[in-house]
Order: sequence, then structure tokens, then C-alpha cells
Amino acid sequence: MAKVGVYVCHCGSNIAGVIDVSAVRDYAETLPDVVIARKDLFMCSDSGQEMVKQDVRDGLVDRVVVAACTPRTHEPIFRAAIEKAGLNKYLFEMANIRDQASWVHGHDHEGATEKAKLVVASAVGKARHLEPLEDKFVDVTDAALVIGGGIGGISAALELANMGHKTFLVEKTPSIGGVMAQLDKTFPTNDCSACILTPMMVDAYNHPNIETLTYSEVDDVSGYIGNFSVKIRRKQAYVDWDKCTGCGDCAAKCPAKTPDEFNAGLSDRRAAFIMFPQAVPKKAVIDMDACINCGGREIGSEPKLNKKTGAPILAPCEKACPADAINRSLPLDPGGRIKEVEVGSIVVATGYQVMDKGWFKEMAPDSPNVITALQLERIISATGPTEGKLLRPSDNQKPKTITFVSCMGSRDANFHTYCSRFCCMYMIKQARLLKEKYPELVINMHFIDVRTAGKDYDEYYTGARRMGINFFKGKVGGLEMLPEDKLRVLAYDMESAESIEYASDLVVLATAVELPEDAQGLAQKLGLQFCGSNFFRELHPKLGPVETSTEGLFLAGCCQGPKDIPDTVSQAKGAAAAAAVPLAQGRVKIEPIISEIIPENCSGCGICVPLCPYDAIAMSEWAGTARAAIEMSACKGCGVCTSACPSGAIVLHGYEEDQIFAQIAALTSGGRNHAG
Repeated sequence: MAKVGVYVCHCGSNIAGVIDVSAVRDYAETLPDVVIARKDLFMCSDSGQEMVKQDVRDGLVDRVVVAACTPRTHEPIFRAAIEKAGLNKYLFEMANIRDQASWVHGHDHEGATEKAKLVVASAVGKARHLEPLEDKFVDVTDAALVIGGGIGGISAALELANMGHKTFLVEKTPSIGGVMAQLDKTFPTNDCSACILTPMMVDAYNHPNIETLTYSEVDDVSGYIGNFSVKIRRKQAYVDWDKCTGCGDCAAKCPAKTPDEFNAGLSDRRAAFIMFPQAVPKKAVIDMDACINCGGREIGSEPKLNKKTGAPILAPCEKACPADAINRSLPLDPGGRIKEVEVGSIVVATGYQVMDKGWFKEMAPDSPNVITALQLERIISATGPTEGKLLRPSDNQKPKTITFVSCMGSRDANFHTYCSRFCCMYMIKQARLLKEKYPELVINMHFIDVRTAGKDYDEYYTGARRMGINFFKGKVGGLEMLPEDKLRVLAYDMESAESIEYASDLVVLATAVELPEDAQGLAQKLGLQFCGSNFFRELHPKLGPVETSTEGLFLAGCCQGPKDIPDTVSQAKGAAAAAAVPLAQGRVKIEPIISEIIPENCSGCGICVPLCPYDAIAMSEWAGTARAAIEMSACKGCGVCTSACPSGAIVLHGYEEDQIFAQIAALTSGGRNHAG
């Protein structure tokens, strides 16, 4: 006969402020096989845990039920406590009377107390039938994958590599660097973005433990923590990177033009191009969507011959390349090539994109003088389309008045209700840089309110006000196009309680931060979930900010939510530390609460195989007949297969039939008479 101990927590006033804890404890004493029922102000405290451990050591209880908070955060505490006292840690059940009773029935004290009794009775019913389980372990591949080559991905890769772990750094563009490579300066120190970033890019590319895979995307992911199999597709560059020296001669001779993504569409690049001057690796790519196949030189075709000389007629890019890295005669596969790697953990650091100005019809998006803040960043950058000069896109003239508009698409029920966090600061940064360079420039900034929560950020903001930059609290209602490419700004100033109307030469929109367009496809490959703001969901907003619901998969940077560079680097280092744990240990624990197929009972119908959300089930041969088999390392114990099996051949350990029926009986009968 089981000897069950029940321990009810006050949780300060979280539980005791609504539930009659003494009544719940007294009720627990009446339940079958309950030999001890105690209560404590904080069961998770040392004194509360010691109470449980002492009862276990004295042999008074061999099953433990704690009625307290959520098992999501507190179950590991009590499992560890009873294991330390000498009891199998799986002979434990938690009754969540906080989330399921006191928090949801705060105005009905009597009803909350009665519900808490039922929750405790259900837990006791299951606890009476618990059996000891043993943890299992699997070996780990000592390598990591970092997806995304921005500042977050680079930081995570360097941390992992410096800890001695082989790391694959995958970036979809031809160079690592991400959005930070597009920035001119960084706040609040106004130091050069490239001066900070470029040495890190070079360190990552040259690190002996990092294999940088640029112009590549994750094609498929299978496996589980410690043993992920990843297919990485290297896109076709149409240039032999082993030969390419990054001289740029091919780009100089290429006649085909297309909008330059790195310059946010403000200028054109060639079909043959190097992404930006500090690119790492500095290699050329031919964009076949923009290529015009000069001289009739399509990929995979033999060159035509000059009728007079008999010499082959080469495309300009071929002819210009001194390293012979471009050979359009080769029948190159446009799909690129696949590289398969085995890794033990994965860090996702895919960054963000900014909303296009076209979403905001009231802001005259058709005007070339209405630009996004990222476009302004490229304009004021020395490597940008105007070589750092502040010139209007419409006529290349220097503006006399410039307007900044915050929260375009952020904090907006029509688009995104969240704050994009760093917009206020980068707008203030841009305004300060411009005011320093052009003191006569009139700068008007319109904010819902200024948010500068960061080290030295508020001082940076107050410094901007002292420089003579005008700040208006209130939204801009719209823009109107005027002659001479000017714009009429229609706004409201809450501080003066007056409408504002003035002409501006250039308007800068701080458009919202959001996940890149290809995030949905990556989420499906990795098994990631989305939060309410449509960023990748972390395991827990406070206690698991870098973990995800998929073990071995971690998040860093703006793919988890908007954040500035210091916060991105901090989270990347945290994600790298978490990802390194299984690699350093060499093995990972697999909890025994998983499904198991009894092969002699399996009919081989295969119904369970497509239903498993973790691809943990496959058909195999057993005694000469096809039977389903479960890979325990991939199984997460969700129970879908157990409920669907028509033969009843699948057992979910920790949730066996007698345990579940005991819980149901306790809930439907009031707990006392049919708890077992």
C-alpha cells in the first residue's frame, strides 16, 4: 500500500489569500492512502523542502504530493529534494492550486477552496499508482549550429567556438554582418558601427572552430537534442569562391543593374556584385535574376566565336575576372549544393526586418523624400549611395528641414501593438549626428513618447534637446505632397495642445521591427512556435528567455523580440552558454516520461507514425513482421500516439491507464470515495 504525503503551500497570499489552506490540508488527510498532510508558508523554501525530505528519510511517506504553484517552474525543485532524501524522484505529483484555483477564482473563496480540494484529490489518486522510473541518457555530437550571421549570431558563434566546440555559422546573404553592417554609428557612444563589427566578423571567419557558411540557408532539420541532422543549402553564386579574390572587377564591368538591398533600395548595384566594401567573406556573386546574359552567354552554354579572330566571345564579367573565377560554360545547378552536418545544439539568431513605408498610405509613401530610418542610415554612411552626404533622394539637394516620425507600425492596433524598443534611440542618434554635421539644419521629431530605458540613454536624449533639436509629443496625422518635392506635415503637439502644420524637405519614418519574411518556413523546419507579437516564442519569458519548447534549440537577438545591440549581444552569449551545456557534458538526459510500444501487441497498422508531431515513430521489423518503434530520444511524451493506437499497444510512462482513471475518478466523485 502506498504511503502518500500531502504538503499544501500558502505561497504567501498568492494561494492563502483566496484558498482556505487549513481546510485543504484537513481534506487531504481523509483521502485514501494519505498518511501525512502538512502545510507551510512557502513549500519551496528550505524549511518547506526540509519538511518533505525529513518525512521521506524517516520512512513515513513513499509518495509525495505538493499542492502549490505551477509544475513548470517548481516541479524540478521538489523532484530534486525527494531524490536527495533517497526516494525515486518520479514518485512525486504536483497539484497546481495556484494557477488552477486561487488565480482564476480570486473572488470566490469558497469555490476556489473546493476546487483546490478536487485538484489535490486528483493528484493523490495518481500518486497512489506511481511507479519508479529511471532517467535515460544519449550521447551528444560535440558541435553547434548558429543560424544567422548578424551581431547576435556572430557573438554566439564566437562564444561557442572559444569554449572549444565546433560551430557552423550559417548566413543567407553573401556576407555576415546583418543589419548592424548597414549602420553608420551606434548609440549612445556614436562610435563607428563597422569599427566594432568588422573585427568580430573577421575573428569569426578566421576562427579555427568556426565554419562560416554564407549565401546558405537551412534546408531541413531532423533529430533531437544532442543529435540533430541538418541539411544546409549553399545557394549558387555562379562564381568560384575558391578562386575569387574579391577584387570587384566583375562588378565594375557588369552592365546589368538592379536595386541594391544593402543600400535599402536607394541605389543600384550590378548583377555581378560584392555585398559591401567590408564584406566577410569578400566574394563576388552573380544575381541571375538581374543578369542579362551579355554576349549570349547563358550559364552552361559554349561561347560564340568572333568571326574575324575566331576568339571566344566572353561575357564582360568573365573577361574582367583576373582570377578566372567566372566560367559561364559550366552547367551550374541553380539549386546550389547541399551540405549535411551533425550538431548537438542549435542557436537561432535570424534578426529582423523593418516594415516597408508602403504600408502607411497617409504618409505619402510614393514621395521619394519619405524614407525609412534604415534608408537614412545608408544615406549618412560613408559607404552609402551619397558617400555620407545628406541629400534628398528626389533631387540630390541638401534639405533645410527634416522631420522624424516615430512608431510607424509599432504601438498601433492596425499593425503591431508592441514597442519596437530601439527606434526612439536610433532616431535621436541620427538627429544628433545630423545636427553636429549641419548645425543650421532644422530637425523636428514627433514621438508618442520618448523611451530611453538603457545605460546612458536618457543623458543622450537630454543632450539632443540641448543641441536645439525640436521634440513634439503627439502623433503625425499625415503628410501631403507639395511643389518642389516638399511635404506638408500635419501633426499635433500635446504639450502646447495645438495643431502643427509646416513644410519639410525630408521625412524619416521609424517603421516597426518585425521578423523576416522567411521566418515562417524556418519555424516549420525547426519546430519553433510564434508568440502573440509574431516573434519566435521562448520557453518562459522570465526563466527561459533563450530556451524554446524544443530541447537543444535556443534563441538570440531580435528574432525573439525587438532589442538593441547590447541586449542582443547579451542574449547571444546567454544562448551560447545554454547551447554549450549538453556539448560540454557529452550526454543529455532523456526523461522517462515517454511512450513505449509493446511490440507483441502492435498490429503494424502505422496509424501512429504520421500523427507524431516529433517524428519519433517509424516502422521497423520485429519477429519478421512490420511493427512501429519509438525513438526514445525524440519522444516528448505528448501522448498523441497513445490515444490513437487502436491496439492499445502504446504505453505512456508516467501517465499509465490506472493513474489517469484514478485522477478522473477523484475529480468526478469528489475525491474521497473513488480516489483509487
